[in-house]
Amino acid sequence: MYLLHDPACRFSHRDYGIMLPISASRADRVAGSLAAVPLDMAAAAGKLRLAGPVLNREDMERVHSKDFIAALYGEGPGGKRSLLEALLNAWELIDGQGRPHRYEPEQATRPLEELFDKVLAQAGGTYLACRLALESEGPGFCYYLGGGLHHARYEGGTGFCLINDIMIAARKIQTEGRAPLVWIMDVDAHKGCGTAELIHLARVRGELRALDGGKNAAIPQIVSLSIHMARGWPLDAETLAKARPGHAPLIPSDAEIPIESGRENRYIPELEEGLRKLERLSQTLLPDLAIVVDGADPYEYDGLPSSALIKLTLDQCVRRDRLIYDYLKKRNIPQAWIMAGGYGERAWEPVSAFLSSLPPT
Repeated sequence: MYLLHDPACRFSHRDYGIMLPISASRADRVAGSLAAVPLDMAAAAGKLRLAGPVLNREDMERVHSKDFIAALYGEGPGGKRSLLEALLNAWELIDGQGRPHRYEPEQATRPLEELFDKVLAQAGGTYLACRLALESEGPGFCYYLGGGLHHARYEGGTGFCLINDIMIAARKIQTEGRAPLVWIMDVDAHKGCGTAELIHLARVRGELRALDGGKNAAIPQIVSLSIHMARGWPLDAETLAKARPGHAPLIPSDAEIPIESGRENRYIPELEEGLRKLERLSQTLLPDLAIVVDGADPYEYDGLPSSALIKLTLDQCVRRDRLIYDYLKKRNIPQAWIMAGGYGERAWEPVSAFLSSLPPT
């Protein structure tokens, strides 16, 4: 079992003028509550004998449009302002009338453009977690206290997600020939809309094997599950009305599990059925790697208003995670977990409780 945590990647959104209830100490509090000694990025890269940057521009362009990645490097039509605009869009800091939204730039102590480097470093952690899970003895397990940017889409970021670290890691792992079949299991409160779009577009381009009978083993495959609020962002009427056909959030995950408010008692049974559906969709083949997007925002004490349509108790959060962990472990499937959504001062509790429940290794 590996715990991956690098305090050097930590940042406070308020330092950039972003007024969201995101605790900069969340990962630190999880790590401090556990007996396990975490690896930092450098130690993980050394263990894997990696030299140079963990992720590069080619890795991002494999998933996102080249125009979008060019903008992140300040090469768009607006020059250096292209990066600023991409960041403002990803964190939704300007409303439809051009006014700051949850954004107070006058309170910032650091330049917003710096966030790109921070996000890219965090995205590298997701790839490292996948590699550690794959290269462990037995059915490997790595929990990364970061990542989970599942709303980022082909042409840009949204929903506090700039680039989709989940798909970047999965596609890089597959390009390297390490895991032809990957499952992405997303239990964040919000639908994994960007991931679903990116999988769909990669299938259309012939880069991923389709689910409709395509059996060419030489083409990699990614199968996704998302269990999330049935309503609310990004499934609210305003967002759906603006969506383009063939793009997020209109593209479903392969196993799409919407949970209505007040139906939390159905969450675990629906997730159990979703796991069985993943196996059916994979034509009874087990994946070479499972990436679990372990959002804590379904927790009843989460601090983000848009997560409030589903409220799981701490016990339900732990049962959810143990169901997935035990399911994968029983089948000897390497599993890389990423921390994903979770807001407010109690967002560390579900992750800590889950990791504390695991048997010692």
